[in-house]
Amino acid sequence: MLALIMAGGEGSRLRMGEKPLVTICGRSMLSYVIDAFSAAGHEVVVVASHKTPFTKNWCRAQGVVLYEAEGLGYVEDINAAAADLEEAGTPFFTCVSDLPCLAPDIITGIEDAWRRAGAPACSTWVPRDLCEEHGCRTQYTEEIDGTPACPAGINILTAGGSDEPQEELRLLLHDRRLVFNINTREELALVQGYLCRKRGE
Repeated sequence: MLALIMAGGEGSRLRMGEKPLVTICGRSMLSYVIDAFSAAGHEVVVVASHKTPFTKNWCRAQGVVLYEAEGLGYVEDINAAAADLEEAGTPFFTCVSDLPCLAPDIITGIEDAWRRAGAPACSTWVPRDLCEEHGCRTQYTEEIDGTPACPAGINILTAGGSDEPQEELRLLLHDRRLVFNINTREELALVQGYLCRKRGE
């Protein structure tokens, strides 16, 4: 399945330049996400724009497939990339580029749950309490299965239908690796501590 890694926004809240290239334990955040999807067996395309020129250069230097969107917005860039890259009726992943603790087993678990549900789309969520427990901010919440939850930043959509809301599986994942969606320097410091300790650095 194609995986669109969204890297076309300015990342202005972090104020450290282009967010996909911010390094954690010597590696860019974007590289963690790419490696997780590749290890899970998916074809990766990074969706960048004129707002992220260094990210585009990094992708070219690393031999990563790049789609140059217009940078009109997250949903707009997804729709444009899907229309150009996928045939109608074909499912694909979308993922934010600032989820460095993402791992292949998480991706495989999401896909398995989505296939069992048989819905055209899947959104993923983490409990708000889990985010707050690890010091991460929660800017948006919805109630999923009776639990206040925050978007995890990984979705599955079906090409040809993403202009309109698709029937979706709303998947609640109790996995602390998904709470580290980096938008502030405080969150960056938290994930640096987690990942660098994990790697013995």
